[in-house]
Amino acid sequence: MAIATFTNRYMLAVVMLAGHAVATAAARPAPAALPPFTVQDLVRLERISEVAASPDGRHVAYTVRTTDMDANKGRTAIWLLDSSARAGKHGVPAVRLTDTASNSNSAEWSADGRFIYFLSDRSGSTQVWRVGAGAEPGSAATRSGAARSGAARSAAARSAAESIDAPGADALEVTNLPLDVGGFRVSPKGDRILVSVEVYLDCADLACTKQRLDAAAHAKATGVLYDHLFVRHWDTWADGRRSQLFSMSLDDVARGAPVNITHGIGDVPGKPFGGREDYAFSPDGAEVAFSVRATAGEAWSTNFDIYEAAADGTGAPRNLTADNPAWDGQPAFSPDGIQLAYLAMDRPGFEADRFHLVLLDLKSGVKRPLTQNWDRSISGFEWAHDGKTIFATTDHLGQHPLWAIDAASGRASAITAAGEVEGFSVGANKIFYAYSNLASPADLYTVGFAGGTPVRLTHVNEAALAARKLGDYDQFSFAGSNDENVFGYVVKPPDFKRDQKYPVALVVHGGPQGSLANVWHWRWNAQTLAGAGFGVVMIDFHGSTGYGQAFTDSISGDWGGKPFEDLKLGLEAALKQYPWLDADRMCALGGSYGGYMIN
Repeated sequence: MAIATFTNRYMLAVVMLAGHAVATAAARPAPAALPPFTVQDLVRLERISEVAASPDGRHVAYTVRTTDMDANKGRTAIWLLDSSARAGKHGVPAVRLTDTASNSNSAEWSADGRFIYFLSDRSGSTQVWRVGAGAEPGSAATRSGAARSGAARSAAARSAAESIDAPGADALEVTNLPLDVGGFRVSPKGDRILVSVEVYLDCADLACTKQRLDAAAHAKATGVLYDHLFVRHWDTWADGRRSQLFSMSLDDVARGAPVNITHGIGDVPGKPFGGREDYAFSPDGAEVAFSVRATAGEAWSTNFDIYEAAADGTGAPRNLTADNPAWDGQPAFSPDGIQLAYLAMDRPGFEADRFHLVLLDLKSGVKRPLTQNWDRSISGFEWAHDGKTIFATTDHLGQHPLWAIDAASGRASAITAAGEVEGFSVGANKIFYAYSNLASPADLYTVGFAGGTPVRLTHVNEAALAARKLGDYDQFSFAGSNDENVFGYVVKPPDFKRDQKYPVALVVHGGPQGSLANVWHWRWNAQTLAGAGFGVVMIDFHGSTGYGQAFTDSISGDWGGKPFEDLKLGLEAALKQYPWLDADRMCALGGSYGGYMIN
């Protein structure tokens, strides 16, 4: 992270810091009824993610991450709630399905709604597990399920679930592979499972990869020679393995030798940030579609293609999008299996191009761009159960709302307004989603297909936030570079008094084609700076997303130009519009492109 200090609006020095030590320069806040929010509070908050609606749309499973401060670890567990239950003052009662001694995440429902599949490391290796969705923890049904599944679990996992009062005591280990499972999908027919596993492509089976890893772990030599890119994916050094999709037959547990259906074309899911959205079963379970970038020249390529393969691994995968040299991703079959929806970019070699929806008729092969004329880039989407609507999220004018897109016309209507929809899942007649904003971390909400008043289902951080005072925030706009309209946010210190001056923290987002907008950010959290006594200013400068593709494209070849002008003009505008900001005490901080811009 780079931090620059300013006095009288001019930069004096650039200091590289490892954390938010700049907070020590803040003015001491006036006494308040509640203490301000701090970074220590931030790391203790619970985080909701991975929302999964049941097939009938009544229940919803989701992941909650908690922090074990003593062990210096984050822990994840699967929770379940009944959305038809009456919401009380503290939301709808929820049940934790998995214990907290291990990490569990990535819930996926069986098609009949009886079971929830998930990933867990409770056996010492990350594998796919299954838990009954209807039995209360510790009930007779739970205990009988534990007895039935005991033979299939490892001794370590079985001993962890011996207590009849333990959440998810009926959990069944579905896969028992020699390598960790990175992700999975269960066939709609329930007879097959896909798992992503990191393997050496020249190995004939998973055991071979495991043997190589064990040998490397015990080798005296630790040096590594790289003769081609990539050498690293984000925070993980490449070790020669590739993430591949393997198919296995499934009854209660996965059976038979895993069959590689991606045939070494490239990594599935894509590295470093791909997930289960990169592959999907057809409704009849016979086919699998996946997005992959070929290994040849991959460090210089954005050419992901959509392939279709037989779910049982027979035959070679077939490239469905070879005609597009740019990015094609997130394949999703329509509920009737007739069409395949996916996201596409038009320009090869450009990672910040606009993602638009394309519908492929699987019988005729005809591709129909659905949102080509809508100037927003889609980040994620999901079909409605009747196939008439596609729900999607996009950046939009400093927000990240949920939209309903007509599958026939492509017309998009916003369902939510201000704030950030961090993830969602479509039920039978409503949508479950995780929602946050600058003053609130994510909670679970539900809303109808046509929008309306959302219903809040959870209050996971209610007690923690009730004991702290948070700052109010405001969106503003100004004439930026080329005299074009640019948006930003200001966050007030929690002890704000209009007749008092507060030091300024200008936060510069990364990307640069990104957005630091109305969202509860876990890395660049405005409330931690505001709680330290700063007035926080954030600018979505030229190049930011959510303001049209021309706005995003405008900084290609000009990283230090228009964004720098917007930051200067935006800070000047904030100082004028919010006179309580102290122009004589200012600092700026940012990471990635934000650090580049500070320097």
